[in-house]
Amino acid sequence: MAPPLALGIDIGGTRLRVALVDRAGTLVARREVRTAAQAGPAAVVEQIHVLAAELMAGLAPGSLAGAGVSSPGPLDTVSGIALGVPTLAGWVDVPIRLMLSDALGLPVVIENDGIAAAHGEWRFGAGRGLRSLVYVTVSTGVGGGVVVDGRLLHGRRGMAGHVGHMTIIADGTQCPCGNRGCFEAYGSGTAFAGRIAAEAPQLGISPDTGPAEILALARSGDASALRLVAEHGDYLGIGFASLLHLYSPEAIVVGGGLGSGLDLLLPAIAARMQRSAMPAFRDVPVIGAGLGENSGLVGAAALAFTPDPG
Repeated sequence: MAPPLALGIDIGGTRLRVALVDRAGTLVARREVRTAAQAGPAAVVEQIHVLAAELMAGLAPGSLAGAGVSSPGPLDTVSGIALGVPTLAGWVDVPIRLMLSDALGLPVVIENDGIAAAHGEWRFGAGRGLRSLVYVTVSTGVGGGVVVDGRLLHGRRGMAGHVGHMTIIADGTQCPCGNRGCFEAYGSGTAFAGRIAAEAPQLGISPDTGPAEILALARSGDASALRLVAEHGDYLGIGFASLLHLYSPEAIVVGGGLGSGLDLLLPAIAARMQRSAMPAFRDVPVIGAGLGENSGLVGAAALAFTPDPG
């Protein structure tokens, strides 16, 4: 009998999540702690080991198909090596798949967080039933994953889908990756927070006011907040229009922290896409993620059941 459960592991720069997930994509149990991001790879692996042990206690032998890991990149998912994760100290050329397999005593599949989330949304979320989609997470950074013709797009070394690092403005704002003018440098939550802080004196608000507060003010009809939201939506629309032309998806699925404000951002996103996309691409919808913050967790666990879906 096939194992009914898999471990899903979502390694974030801020939060670390581990869950038991069944074959239908349902979270059976879940644990979460703050990531020991500055303590090095061994400390994070130990955190995962502790959380996983709590979840696995009492399970019958043979209950687990394995573990699927969603991790920020860049990763070489073919070799299972973290090449240099900027949000996690010391994660340079780290054999993370082997370390986790040894710690958990399970076969481990590792996936870039954007691709894992795309997989979760495609199999169990907002993209269920589609043959082609682009998933974009808009949070601290901008990440993504792509499904084309019913298969996850992996590319060389499993590093496809880094949509946040396409250039949308030549020689523009510095991006954390080192390039200038990246989609992430304009469309991320961090970029949004930077514009809010820059305008705070004129708006009479605290420079510590964050995107969540601005979204709340916009929802109440505040004119200045609505303008800032529209400006951010316009940048997102620029990037999304390029993604339409690159991948011809049936939908763009948006997750991440700013995904909760998609309804407010959507008018400006749609207006920019109508101006920038060729007519044949303009009817592609932009929709919110169906699994919320669990897209990567569920998507990674599903890969433990079926490592090469489609």
